[in-house]
Amino acid sequence: MVEDIRFYIDTDLATGLVELVKKLGQHLDLKEPLKMIIAGGMATHLYTAGRVTMDVDAEFSKRFLIPPDFLVETAEGNVLFLDASYNSTFALMHEDYQQDAIRVPVDTDHIDVYVLGAVDLIVSKIARFSGPDRGDIENLISHRRVTAEEIERRATEALGGYVGNMSAVKLNLEEVLQIARDYNQVPDQKSE
Repeated sequence: MVEDIRFYIDTDLATGLVELVKKLGQHLDLKEPLKMIIAGGMATHLYTAGRVTMDVDAEFSKRFLIPPDFLVETAEGNVLFLDASYNSTFALMHEDYQQDAIRVPVDTDHIDVYVLGAVDLIVSKIARFSGPDRGDIENLISHRRVTAEEIERRATEALGGYVGNMSAVKLNLEEVLQIARDYNQVPDQKSE
């Protein structure tokens, strides 16, 4: 079942993202479609409009070099750039995250913009679980009404392919599950 998702695509950051994607398409002189899957803070922003970020964590269906000075300035003065160091292999990722990514309805030439599914985005933040990750997770749980059961199922399946400190990831997972349980016990808390 495909769920109708309202992305926040009219914000200053989302408008800047579209400009960045169009600029990238021109720079690469694309003749055929390229798939872009956004993670991190920008993905959280598209779901919640509550996150401000400057870097765009994304992976692409083809390889290319990102110029070091590749950025755009938004109307409100935010500067956005593609994070050339982003690598999804360091995160806790479900094996189906790419095929389960959701298309973002923006008009870009030759670059199809997708975002991690909300549960996959939460799961991707569990391994690191530092800085703004907790707030992102809380906002995603709130806006998308994600349950602890959904997170636990997807994260448990993802653990099979994770290479790293499993005990730390499992502790982080327990904390995230508690956040989801706490949120979901209080009806209509933080609703849109």
